[in-house]
Amino acid sequence: MPHQTILSPVARSAAAASAAAEATATIATPTGFRLTAHNQYNATRLDAAHLPRDPFPLFRLWLHEALRPTHGQTAVREPEAMTLSTVSSSGIPSSRVVLLKEIDDHGFLFFTNYESRKASELETGHAALSFYWREVSRQIRVVGIVEKVSPEESQAYFATRPRGSQIGAWASPQSRKVGEGEMERRVKEVGDKFADEVPCPPHWGGYRVVPVEIEFWAGRPSRIHDRFVYTRPDASSPWTVERRAP
Repeated sequence: MPHQTILSPVARSAAAASAAAEATATIATPTGFRLTAHNQYNATRLDAAHLPRDPFPLFRLWLHEALRPTHGQTAVREPEAMTLSTVSSSGIPSSRVVLLKEIDDHGFLFFTNYESRKASELETGHAALSFYWREVSRQIRVVGIVEKVSPEESQAYFATRPRGSQIGAWASPQSRKVGEGEMERRVKEVGDKFADEVPCPPHWGGYRVVPVEIEFWAGRPSRIHDRFVYTRPDASSPWTVERRAP
């Protein structure tokens, strides 16, 4: 049988520490970014004197700058991607990335299957959103009240979707277990059924997150980040804003 060296407890401890140190020093992503590295941020400093009273104009400005950044920064590829966080009735949290489809004067709109897990958890009436734009060293955090958009709004947006996405909305029993090849069969059946126009399914539509808290975060050198948080007690009250420690 192959020879096996039995180390003393002290030697094993020293060897383990050495191996851990070596692993820490060499762990890297495929791009070579070391997980132990300290990324230095240098976003444009936020000035409290120039912040708007309402956070929506600032969000729109930041979204525009994510798409068309200045100071030689790289544009954010998909700034509308946002992490939607929900909580079940038993207090179990879950998160997933969805796409922001519209921001109006009331809140942030996205669309999904009303029979999905996220839809079930949105019945609590509250949700959180998070946008992280690494290229421009910014993130935005939103906490708000959830409301369904009108059927007319859902139908109007559904009509703009590509046909494949429309068929998928009918075919997918979202979050349910499916067998191998079942989705392909379902897609074909729906495509055959709706040879022309695909109507909006009754189990599909939009939600609006009406914010009561929005935080704007800008990464700054030495971790002295800028954080400004807008809050209001309810959707009809005026906003207040304050700087928070990083």
